[in-house]
Amino acid sequence: MTDAARRPAPPAPPVPLSPVQAEAVRRGELPPVEEVRHGVWSVAFEFGDGIDDHSLGYVVEGSDGALTVIDPGWGVEANLDRLESALADVDHSLADVDLIAVTHLHADHLGGAEALRRASGARIALHAAEQRALGERTSDAAAADADIARWGAPRDDQEALVASWGSGRHLPALTADLLLGDGDVLPIAGRLLRAVHTPGHTAGHLCFVEPEQRLVFTGDHVLPRINPGIGLGGRTGTNPLTDYLASLDRMVALDVAGPDALEVCPGHEYRFVGLRGRAEALIEHRADRSRDAAAALDALDRPTVWQVAERMSWSGGIASLHGYRLGSALAQTEWHVQDLGRADELRAA
Repeated sequence: MTDAARRPAPPAPPVPLSPVQAEAVRRGELPPVEEVRHGVWSVAFEFGDGIDDHSLGYVVEGSDGALTVIDPGWGVEANLDRLESALADVDHSLADVDLIAVTHLHADHLGGAEALRRASGARIALHAAEQRALGERTSDAAAADADIARWGAPRDDQEALVASWGSGRHLPALTADLLLGDGDVLPIAGRLLRAVHTPGHTAGHLCFVEPEQRLVFTGDHVLPRINPGIGLGGRTGTNPLTDYLASLDRMVALDVAGPDALEVCPGHEYRFVGLRGRAEALIEHRADRSRDAAAALDALDRPTVWQVAERMSWSGGIASLHGYRLGSALAQTEWHVQDLGRADELRAA
């Protein structure tokens, strides 16, 4: 029996607080606008590039009537129209948007920010590390090409890896008006919405917490069913896996049990309660991957990253991964090996 077969089944995903959002995920549809709290609404945004999926953004109203939009979605015209329609339904307009707060630099969260800024005059806020990553796109891409050559993936996969993970990958070009750091409070009248730096998925990923309303906006850091990828936002001087595990520990410490538990407003899928449990499940998922990597290193003599990745328990197996998803898997494999302190056991292809 393999190690994977002996492992207990993962815990069930948290129960949706929004059956409408959960049903929309099941049906592959965009959910309607929902009121989360008084003056807080969720809005779904469609993906671009022909991808059949959606993200979740949020509108937060200040006591002065000014609005903050958290993660305005992909930069397609339909999303700005959808936001404008959603605001009209709650007696607001794009002109009321004063701040655009971005959890991280991915196109399905940041992509629509520039168009919304032009339409509303709002300021864009994101973490300084995300701004730095956006400015280092060219050098990061060249380094990613070098990684791909070193990992030892089959020749048939090389071109697709370079196109989607290496120098062919594109990030939005944007300059923020406001750079946020850990603990900063967003400038929203009458609200205490605090930024929490949660690196891992990207180096400058932020969650936003409003304790009085018992809300946490988690972007892609903690999702109800998806196990988020790591290191997907530019190169850093630290190991994204190590950063991610520390950030999940912060989420465990942030949540409380009982009626004061935080309601999680994620960037995808559906809202839920159970931040602590879901964060702990994600920590255990990463521990499983580390055990896979350790077992591969024990069985192989100076393997390449690809040879280790072949023995890890990816959903659908390594053969099911291509392009960007394969690049992410190979990078994660190397970070798991580094986190084990066994990087010297790898060889370059």
